[in-house]
Amino acid sequence: MSFQAYLDAVETKTGLTPRQLIDLAHEKGFDENTKATPIVEWLAADYGLGRGHAMAIVHVITKGPQISDKHVDSGGTHSDPSNMLWLDGKATNPAG
Repeated sequence: MSFQAYLDAVETKTGLTPRQLIDLAHEKGFDENTKATPIVEWLAADYGLGRGHAMAIVHVITKGPQISDKHVDSGGTHSDPSNMLWLDGKATNPAG
């Protein structure tokens, strides 16, 4: 599953885009300096997310939408078409 697919699955499960979850995280005081554990615990308690999907959200909260180039068009199961993740909802993703 690509990184973007993880984010899209989180949106399907929660009904919230990644950007909306980032905004909610910031309201709770989570930012780039927050360790993963409290964010994962919040996402599990409030949205029922498992660790893998929660860690995808942790990444965009703490590091932003850019991912490593090593995952771009790598041909592997985690391959993404771009090093920038789309955070504004799968329905509006220009990549489809």
